Amino acid sequence: MARKPPWKKANPRKAKGKKSKKLSPAKKAAAKRSAKKAGRKYPNLVDNMRADQAKKTRAKTNSRKKSAKSKR
Repeated sequence: MARKPPWKKANPRKAKGKKSKKLSPAKKAAAKRSAKKAGRKYPNLVDNMRADQAKKTRAKTNSRKKSAKSKR
């Protein structure tokens, strides 16, 4: 079964009754850079999602490295 693209999925935060979160200025800038690199004037949903996840992924990876070092 093929996965639905993100623009066809319902917002999970709305389903839980929560407000949407706003991107920080740094994340907005990252999304704009990504769009410009791809030749678009403005960032799209995918650029915004990638910018939002970038810091979270790095933070998780860094915390894993730190915890592995502390276990040694």
